[in-house]
Amino acid sequence: MNLLNISGSPHVHSDESTKKIMWRVNLALVPMLLVAIAYFGLNALLVSLISVVSCVLFQWLIEKFILKVPTTIWDGSAIVTGLLLAFNVPATVDMMWIVVIGALVAIGVAKMAFGGLGKNPFNPAIVGRIFLLISFPVQMTTWPQVGGLFPMSFDVVTGATPLGAFKEGALPEGVTFMDAFLGHIGGSLGEVSALAILIGAIYLLCRKIISWHIPVAFIGTAFVFSGILWLVNPETYMDPVMTILTGGIMLGACFMATDMVTSPMAKSGQLIFGFGCGLLTIIIRNWGSYPEGVSFAILIMNCLTPLLNRWCKPQRFAC
Repeated sequence: MNLLNISGSPHVHSDESTKKIMWRVNLALVPMLLVAIAYFGLNALLVSLISVVSCVLFQWLIEKFILKVPTTIWDGSAIVTGLLLAFNVPATVDMMWIVVIGALVAIGVAKMAFGGLGKNPFNPAIVGRIFLLISFPVQMTTWPQVGGLFPMSFDVVTGATPLGAFKEGALPEGVTFMDAFLGHIGGSLGEVSALAILIGAIYLLCRKIISWHIPVAFIGTAFVFSGILWLVNPETYMDPVMTILTGGIMLGACFMATDMVTSPMAKSGQLIFGFGCGLLTIIIRNWGSYPEGVSFAILIMNCLTPLLNRWCKPQRFAC
């Protein structure tokens, strides 16, 4: 006799699936990809394609020949990882083979080694990015300088990012808030335009793929903490608006810290998670060796997610 086990209430019916969620995240990443192509030309498209193809290929090979399980490459999660990894590297020619290594680490080590999607404790794209940053620091900090719209040449002129320049003493001349908001600054592919990030984030919020708790706590904490430092000594510390608009805070807060697998489930836990990410980011930026600290901050808070899930348990529906 076949027994049907019914779990306790509540019973919620939904047509959502992992596949639908992942493809919606991919759609939300399109504005950043378009902006990257507009400012960095075909290099941006090539880096993104290599990253995505590598992530999908490595996931298929591992599932077929090592884990020997049905492939899950069509759920779109490997494409999300590939795009986010590409968005965290510079659009330079010599990054192409390095991106393949980053994809192998992101998929093979950070994701599939733990059993695949839903079982990984760390965001795969962040693990891949940090591995590349530590292993290839020169290539990962050689930034293309933004020129006109839709450059067709693969040759780029390297220049300092606002964060890197400030770490050395001052912002590059002529950099304005509007430049940072629209993306006319140096940096990784997906972090240069706050406007493109906001468009994607608003879409995810409207589709209820993410909630406001982590992005607001992350960005708000970074803004307040950097604002306090700036008020104490404006010559030493960057002003809070430029702090938010430059580097990876916007991208990290909206698209990587909000990863539903590696972030807390309860809203209170998400607020604490976002607060920790914002605080650690500003600490690392100002007193660490690297001018950027977003990836390290999110990775550290990923480690604390199990504790936050135990501490901040959702309200029970029944006793």
